[in-house]
Amino acid sequence: MLGAGIPLPEAILNLSLQIKNKNFAKAILNIQQQVLKGEKLSAALSHYPHYFSELYQNIVMAGEESGRLEENLNLLATQLEKEAQLKQRVKGALIYPAVIILAMLGIGVLMFVVVIPRISKVFQELNVDLPQTTKLILGLANFFSKNWYFVFSFLFLVLVFIFQFLKTKLGKRILDKILISLPIIGNLSKKQNCAMLARSLASLLESGISLPRALEISEKVLGNIYFKKILNEGLENVKRGKRLSEVFKKHPHIIFPTLTMMLETGEMSGETSTLLKKIADFYENEVEEMTKGLSSIIEPVLLLLIGGVVAFFAISMLQPIYSMMQSLSQ
Repeated sequence: MLGAGIPLPEAILNLSLQIKNKNFAKAILNIQQQVLKGEKLSAALSHYPHYFSELYQNIVMAGEESGRLEENLNLLATQLEKEAQLKQRVKGALIYPAVIILAMLGIGVLMFVVVIPRISKVFQELNVDLPQTTKLILGLANFFSKNWYFVFSFLFLVLVFIFQFLKTKLGKRILDKILISLPIIGNLSKKQNCAMLARSLASLLESGISLPRALEISEKVLGNIYFKKILNEGLENVKRGKRLSEVFKKHPHIIFPTLTMMLETGEMSGETSTLLKKIADFYENEVEEMTKGLSSIIEPVLLLLIGGVVAFFAISMLQPIYSMMQSLSQ
């Protein structure tokens, strides 16, 4: 809208009319009123950190100071679009296995609470000699059917404890370590974080923000605590007049060497933001390809797991019936 010659306050007003979320639309209208009163857009945005991150505020501020507000807003739009696409791809790839696992748990609970107790009564009436695997399943089912409320209460409390623990620094550190260490998910998580790191640094540097400040802001954009630590270490290195790539080289198990190499090339050629954008594109494409293939990797594993559980259950339930039929035929 700014490119079409529409004044900033009017552009903000038009934007608010297109927003369906009432609270967000109200925040945009308040920002418009503050801009009309003479406040800078970046300052007005800072009143709503829930909606506008430090990355957002600083790119806008850099645009105001350099007279490149329109260019920086376009840059920011690209940054936010790429970031949203990246997160959506990762979430989309994990939804399918999560749904399958929840469905398996639901069917398992139904079997243990409703179906198996009825089969158990039949076995008792027929006085069938049961193998150990069948006794184990029937014993678990009997326990669940009699104490299901205690079991669900216990599981609920465990889940609450886990979620609360993951909010602590120790819990976050453990979760992030697991996420980057798993065979497939770990590689996906590292590529996602490398893409976000490269994209945010490229956008901030291109908007005119200094490297130390860009590192401070990018550290807050990233979710993984180990990537945050590396950026903090890099910030201290840059403040001492050294290169950021020197720090990245120390952590090849977290920061991919390709990213480090491109950054080092950019530092030497003075094209850091350009090369960071290219490497961000590369890792975003890598994440897209991985998420497309993830379901084809996870699906056979889940099918094998489900097949194994079903086979174990079927054999355990059918074995005593088969033994009984053999004894009757004799």
